[in-house]
Amino acid sequence: MATATKNYTVEGMTCGHCKASVEEEVREVAGVTSVEATVDGGRVAVSGEGFTDEDIVGAVEEAGYTVKL
Repeated sequence: MATATKNYTVEGMTCGHCKASVEEEVREVAGVTSVEATVDGGRVAVSGEGFTDEDIVGAVEEAGYTVKL
């Protein structure tokens, strides 16, 4: 399976702490090799293989935010 990058929009990220919380939770998802959140626009880029949208949504919700699909 090839490495893929998927982008998500996260609602509620407004500061560096928000960014760090989301990145920390998403990084723990099996198959994720990198994650980069951007406060401006609420974007999160996730790279890896074998993870699902549901995995990422669950991790973001665990951090206290909502993914807009």
